[in-house]
Amino acid sequence: MKRLFPAPWLSLALWVLWLVLNLSLSPGNLVLGAILGFCAPLMMRKLRPLPIRIRRPGVILRLFLRVGLDVLVSNLAVAWGVLNAGRTPPRSRFIKVPLDLRDANGLAALSMITTVVPGTVWSELALDRSILLLHVWDLADEASFIEHFKTAYERPLMEIFE
Repeated sequence: MKRLFPAPWLSLALWVLWLVLNLSLSPGNLVLGAILGFCAPLMMRKLRPLPIRIRRPGVILRLFLRVGLDVLVSNLAVAWGVLNAGRTPPRSRFIKVPLDLRDANGLAALSMITTVVPGTVWSELALDRSILLLHVWDLADEASFIEHFKTAYERPLMEIFE
């Protein structure tokens, strides 16, 4: 059954989405939506990520709260920096962060966290996944930023995924 329907919930969601987007329950739309829901997951089976094994789910809440706090603080810091850019220009830099996290799902989560926190941009990941190139909008101390990044984001993700 798993070979025929590799992602049954995705198939159902695609079928419902097709019907909602077409605003019709006609027989043709029912059949076309069912074909889409059946064929799309089969054709894209190879693109699906590896199954996720969450090792310590309790750490997720702590990470979520930490990211939320950092988003608030970074929003205020970036807003303050923009308002004062004429007097004190931001100290923007690219920095290389050495990574210990190797799990693909953990790295994907880390990239999303980096994207959500204002003032940081995920620029490049080394082919061997050992170094991350980040652009930081206003960087006072590189060493303390790297330590914060690793402690606040990378280590909890390692606890969750590895």
